[in-house]
Amino acid sequence: MAEVYEYLPHPLLRTRVRDIASGAEGVLMAVINENVSATGIEHWVELAYIRRANGREFTTAVGNIEAAGP
Repeated sequence: MAEVYEYLPHPLLRTRVRDIASGAEGVLMAVINENVSATGIEHWVELAYIRRANGREFTTAVGNIEAAGP
């Protein structure tokens, strides 16, 4: 099996974003193409890592993020 993750560039890195699915906001810290396979068959997903104001991070699908307002 190859690497289990790969960092990807994204135009919103280090800016405030909103997770459309939950409404939560924070700073986009990283976008990672991650192998989430548990069966040996590779399954890759692009995850956005977002840091909330309290310092805790959460993940969501990259397609779920948008720039947050001012």
